[in-house]
Amino acid sequence: MGIMEKMRLDGKASFVTGGARGIGRQIAVALAEAGSDVALVDIDIAEAKKTAREIAEQTGVKTIAIQTDVTKPEEVNSMMETIVQTFGKLDAAFCNAGICMNIPCEEMTLEQWRKVIDINLTGVFLTAQAAAKQMLQQGYGSIVNTASMSGHIVNVPQPQCSYNASKAGVIQLTKSMAVEFARRGVRVNSISPGYMGTELTLNSPSLKPLIEQWNAMAPMGRMGRPEELQSIAVYLAGDTSSFTTGADFVIDGAFTCF
Repeated sequence: MGIMEKMRLDGKASFVTGGARGIGRQIAVALAEAGSDVALVDIDIAEAKKTAREIAEQTGVKTIAIQTDVTKPEEVNSMMETIVQTFGKLDAAFCNAGICMNIPCEEMTLEQWRKVIDINLTGVFLTAQAAAKQMLQQGYGSIVNTASMSGHIVNVPQPQCSYNASKAGVIQLTKSMAVEFARRGVRVNSISPGYMGTELTLNSPSLKPLIEQWNAMAPMGRMGRPEELQSIAVYLAGDTSSFTTGADFVIDGAFTCF
């Protein structure tokens, strides 16, 4: 069997949180194109259903949409029950849901701080933990958490201390889980994207004016495209990454190199 055949995900089952749009959608598309059945998990169930339907029509794999607030353990547990009932197992989990608030540190309220930390860090913990429980029972599985280059550097000029702190936490959570599960068949890695030209970023009134400045600072002179994260997602979901765990893959066009 050649390497391209080994990269296939036929017969596997995956979930992607925040899968309705943006980076999550592109990851879900990539997994499906590689042959994996996919559960799209999102707070916006209407958009998740639309995306799931489009992916199923384009790829022929089985897709489901599940409405879940990743900060609520009971909803995350229900999500996992639905996935296992539908697919019978879970091979790959992409804990991707996240938000960002650009608020100066001295002006940020505790409620605003908690919202970002709850979704970006606690939400990743809860969904990764739920996936791990199933995978540890199976004796195999791959968990991939979406971190950010913001876990390594402080972005400028936008003030986003809560986002940066949450993503640094995701990276260390990933490494901690990887070590705990290393001898039990479950791998845990993270992907740290740089600035990505998602629909949300490109159309955000608060971020759009910053894009020119980001691009001027970027070694490649541009933002990344969400589809440029697809190949690493497929690699981490599949069996060819069997010795890859505890790693953080920075996909940022060399932005963090200086």
